[in-house]
Amino acid sequence: MQVTETASEGLKREYTIVLAAKEIDEKISSKLQTLSEQVQLPGFRPGKVPVGLLKKRFGASVTGEVIEEAVTSSSQQTLMERDLRPATQPSIEITKFEEGTDLEYTMSVEIMPDFEPMDFSKLEIERLKVEVTDDEVDAALKQLAEHQKSFTKVARNRKSKAGDALLIDFVGKVDGEAFEGGAGTDFQLELGSNTFIPGFEDQLIGAKGGDQVEVKVAFPDDYGAAELAGKDAVFEVDVKEVQEASEAAIDDDLATKMGLENLAALREAIKPQMEQENNNLSRARLKRELLDKLEDGHDFPVPDGMVKSEFDAIWSQIEEQRKASGVGEDDDAEKSDDELKAEYQAIAERRVRLGLVLAEVGRANNIEIQQDELQRAVFEQARNYPGQERQVMEFYEKNPQAVDQLRAPIFEDKVVDFIVEMAKVTDKTVNREELMKDPDEEASEDAKAKPKSKSKSAKSGAKKAAAKTTKTKAKKDDTADE
Repeated sequence: MQVTETASEGLKREYTIVLAAKEIDEKISSKLQTLSEQVQLPGFRPGKVPVGLLKKRFGASVTGEVIEEAVTSSSQQTLMERDLRPATQPSIEITKFEEGTDLEYTMSVEIMPDFEPMDFSKLEIERLKVEVTDDEVDAALKQLAEHQKSFTKVARNRKSKAGDALLIDFVGKVDGEAFEGGAGTDFQLELGSNTFIPGFEDQLIGAKGGDQVEVKVAFPDDYGAAELAGKDAVFEVDVKEVQEASEAAIDDDLATKMGLENLAALREAIKPQMEQENNNLSRARLKRELLDKLEDGHDFPVPDGMVKSEFDAIWSQIEEQRKASGVGEDDDAEKSDDELKAEYQAIAERRVRLGLVLAEVGRANNIEIQQDELQRAVFEQARNYPGQERQVMEFYEKNPQAVDQLRAPIFEDKVVDFIVEMAKVTDKTVNREELMKDPDEEASEDAKAKPKSKSKSAKSGAKKAAAKTTKTKAKKDDTADE
């Protein structure tokens, strides 16, 4: 095998690899000989089929298999001999081959960057701690009671107001024709719940039992039913009765509805749940701060192919969201695609760099995922679907690739914990309002007091977009290695 490096720029490498004709011919002959011992053809005893006949009949396919195997093994050997770790699948192009001649091909590959992780013992991180107070437990109980509220018919017929419910029959029409799914009877509609399309409930405020109201609305342009999207509609609504809300009393009966013995037991059940929620929020804040510091502490080139793959995944999600619900959230509607792509490109690069840092820390410190950790993750997934736990468990049992998708977040959390153990962590007691506050808002307040340079502000803006965590918007997903 003859290997010639033809390009070396940054993380990109290109090689021309030549395999001698003799080597290829020997492998083809060996494979044909093996085939002659296995194949059966009419007129020949097993194992006695002439190699020449096999070559005539199967030569093309055998040659293809030999070339594929030769290219695979020689390209891997080239990488190993040079101690190169490919970041993406190498690109192979056969440039010359004819029967009896040398096989020549080119290999283009991006390699993993060589970098030294920062000294984690110099990291300083703040961990927020919140004590759950009795007042907060009382507030949680009040909120729980609000969710258990019931509606009863008003004793004396009156005009409805926001927060009331109406018992209604309704028929919707577009261009004078009733449409499928646009009618209902004895429907309880809470005014202000935004159950129906915008504008519908507002026109029923002030209605009394016995009223017949004509509600005129326009379906949004991005409405799920294409045949109704953007259309004007008229709903004939028969208001049967006005109902007023009554909150559930915070007493033993409320606790019983929740499956607990009494109010004291309910309070005892709520407090640890709130503590766990606070702990989860605190960890999310700490992790975000850590990732920001890791980004600031590492500056090395990242493979273009990995960034492109990450960006393509993000942009694909954005386009799907647009199809489902229209233009993006926040200020995205005011930005051009070019502006958004530049923003997401920076986010993709951040995510790739952080992923490489965490992966290297895990590799260097033998951080591995145990089978029981994967099993616990599967159980957690099953708990998210009450009543369908068995089906979820069976899904993961039959789909090992789905289990593999649980590895990345587990690995990331273990590496984060490893780094936090070495960092200098300062605990700070705050109230829940401070814990819930968006760090970006705090950064904005700090920026008013302390102006930043233009380049620093741009970098901070990219970090802000990448660090937000929600499940519905790709650019706000701060996982570093998905």
